[in-house]
Amino acid sequence: MALWCAPEMGLLDRLAIWMQACSAHPGRTLVLLPYAQLLPLARRLWSDRYPQGFAPRFETTSNWLASLGVAELQATDISHDMALDSLTAQQLLVHSGMADRASLADLLAQTAQQLAPWAAAAGPQGRSAWAASARSAVGIGMESQAVAWEAQVMRVAVEWAAVSAYNTDGLFAPDVLEPWDAVAWVQGISADPLAAALQAHWGDKAQLFRLDESIHDEAAQGSAIPQADSLWQLHACADAEDEAQRAAACAVAHVLADRYPVALVSSDRALTRRMRAMLEAAGIAMRDENGWKLSTSLAGAGLMALLRAAAWNASTDEVLNAFKLAPAFAPEMPALEQVLRRAQIRDWRHAVSCPPVQKVPALQGLCSRIESVRSTLSGNRPLPAWLAALQAALHATDAWNALQADEAGAVMLAALRLLPAEPQVWADYLDAALWAGTRLDASDFTAWVNQVLESQSFQPAYPDEEQVVILPMSQMLARPFAAVVLAGCDEVRLNPSPEPPGVWTPAQREALGLPSRAVLEARLRAAWWQALRAPVCDVLWRTSDDAGEHMAPSALVQCLSWAGEGAAHTASDPRLDQRIALAPLLPPQPQGQALPLKQLSASAYEDMRTCPYRFFALRQLGLSSVDELEAEVDKRDFGVWLHAVLAAFHAELQAAPTSDAAHRSALLQSAADAVTASMELPDGEFLPFAAAWPAVRDGYLVWLRKHEGQGWAFASGETSHTQAVGPVTLAGRIDRTDTGPEGAICVLDYKTEPLGKTRERVKNPMEDTQIAFYAALLPYDTVHAAYINIGEREGTQPQVQTHIVEARDALIEGIAHDMQRVAEGHALPALGDGPACDYCQARGLCRKDFWSPL
Repeated sequence: MALWCAPEMGLLDRLAIWMQACSAHPGRTLVLLPYAQLLPLARRLWSDRYPQGFAPRFETTSNWLASLGVAELQATDISHDMALDSLTAQQLLVHSGMADRASLADLLAQTAQQLAPWAAAAGPQGRSAWAASARSAVGIGMESQAVAWEAQVMRVAVEWAAVSAYNTDGLFAPDVLEPWDAVAWVQGISADPLAAALQAHWGDKAQLFRLDESIHDEAAQGSAIPQADSLWQLHACADAEDEAQRAAACAVAHVLADRYPVALVSSDRALTRRMRAMLEAAGIAMRDENGWKLSTSLAGAGLMALLRAAAWNASTDEVLNAFKLAPAFAPEMPALEQVLRRAQIRDWRHAVSCPPVQKVPALQGLCSRIESVRSTLSGNRPLPAWLAALQAALHATDAWNALQADEAGAVMLAALRLLPAEPQVWADYLDAALWAGTRLDASDFTAWVNQVLESQSFQPAYPDEEQVVILPMSQMLARPFAAVVLAGCDEVRLNPSPEPPGVWTPAQREALGLPSRAVLEARLRAAWWQALRAPVCDVLWRTSDDAGEHMAPSALVQCLSWAGEGAAHTASDPRLDQRIALAPLLPPQPQGQALPLKQLSASAYEDMRTCPYRFFALRQLGLSSVDELEAEVDKRDFGVWLHAVLAAFHAELQAAPTSDAAHRSALLQSAADAVTASMELPDGEFLPFAAAWPAVRDGYLVWLRKHEGQGWAFASGETSHTQAVGPVTLAGRIDRTDTGPEGAICVLDYKTEPLGKTRERVKNPMEDTQIAFYAALLPYDTVHAAYINIGEREGTQPQVQTHIVEARDALIEGIAHDMQRVAEGHALPALGDGPACDYCQARGLCRKDFWSPL
């Protein structure tokens, strides 16, 4: 509080002395503060220090301008709204003869916005002189053709800044100070070029003050380490999560010790959101002055999901995600999602026509409604028409009312001008905008909406009495915090020498008056040392990044060791230990008699033999993981494709037999082409398998000739069979059945796995479930069986199961015995081991990794 109330040196006494010296009545004195958070504090402190008489009027520049009723800016002016300025920038680039407007528009808008404060400070009368000087400055060092585009952008930015009007232009009017005897302009850490310009313009009626009189020379401020009269506690954290937890724990500890309000400072958005979530869970009352980007809010995420789902090449996942968030569609989406994931429809454009959807009228109707919304957000149209289409889409999804009722949603609608604060002003702006008639396609409009959401922030409502204040470091000056928590103080997030924004060279910065790197560094150091003036200050940084690479503390943190003995010390972990009772986790022992299966497949019984618990979880409970739709084509997809190709080939060969090798090869290739087209496999992803196909095809035909030479003939392919075994019905789909000499029957199963794995299958007949199960599906006492391993390098090689009859009979006996034990209520323990557990979907349920040793 010394910056405000110190005798003679405090701001309040300096203001009082100055008003008395210039014979200014306090009631007719205007004091302009650097940021709005100081207004209630300044008014209260003045009332406490000078309870008698009038008080000056404390305002910020923006508040004062609003009370003056300054005229609205024109459509060609720099608005400092990146979404609008980038559109204007595109048209300015077109008029300047630059063809690549899209990639340079953002750079032009940013460059013009950086010049705007200095153009505004020149005032309406001095702006032409400023423009002349700026034109000369931007040419310094830009003679090379290599920087021709940057030079052109700078020149356009200067002209744009020169012709723009600014809301501060009204302050240069001759009658603006008539109601006031004097105006005091109070500056924080950063010098405002407008303040110096207006002081010169207003003359004796105006005076500049600094909140902290120790800051005189901006280029040198913060270079000295202040006297260490605070407690600085240093926390080296392992990673981002550890840092967030420690920072939140520090804030909670201060609140519990009645040291509040606590300032919580971090430039890392993700870290701040994580700390805020933890503090909310702890019941801490917070005032968030940073807010968060609309793009990270639920409303913003839902809107961007809807726009991405409207793209012509939208994936099924994108459409499902968007419409699951839409109130009008959410109840019906799970059924559609289940069907599409089961059918593995990766691209939405194939969803409407896929057979599983066509068979269900309700799903057809749902897809038609989704397509209606998506078509609303397609095409080429000007921005006003796009905004109308977006509003129609939000109404169609019943999201409009929900967004209006949501705080962040309402801010988002206003930022997008779907609900402009002043509709007539916005309409007039659109009529005059350079880009009003420019047509945008869907991707351009989506990018524009994303830019709006990234450039606008939402601040939640402030509590009546805050315990923690989340704010930027630069706004801590002259605010009475009992404690400060500085998070993100590592070498990356707290760089002591920040890079100056923009493409300006040091010489151009000096000529234009833009802050140099030295000035920016000094400002940062001044804000840093001001933050450290709090009675207690916790400084946190992480020692490793997300990739595990080592990170050092910021140089500013390392400088704390120079501040004197005992000023900074390593703090203990502020998190409290919790005493947790031991709860040994034992292997599960479920019983499945209440969930009898009526039908059993080969893979289901393989689960029973491999791990009874897997059988219980996946088969009896019916649990399963969600199928991924974005996975690339893999060996499994190749296997499905190959099965379909061979089934089609043998069906055609059976209908029109031929022994001609060339004809057979052409027939097989024709079947492959037809199946590839029907499955609509992406060419790029299927390319490795397509490249291997000729060798696979030729190898298969060589084996087929030898196989037929032994007297075997194709009988059926991809046929479904059932067989009753006690109360259970065995069910399965056999890849291929052949007939041989003397009426012999052979069961064949295609495999595209490594040959060694197929050989392992037939080594122990009693452990080979699949081929024995298929043999059990056929009503024959004697059968033959073999796996047909189809590969590229080894060709096609059969692996015969010579003891198939014994294996089949043992399998049937085992199924009857196991199903009887399940019906009797015997436990189904988790017995899987090794490879069986590595990719098991039920591993997270059995919790094998956390079992306590017996």
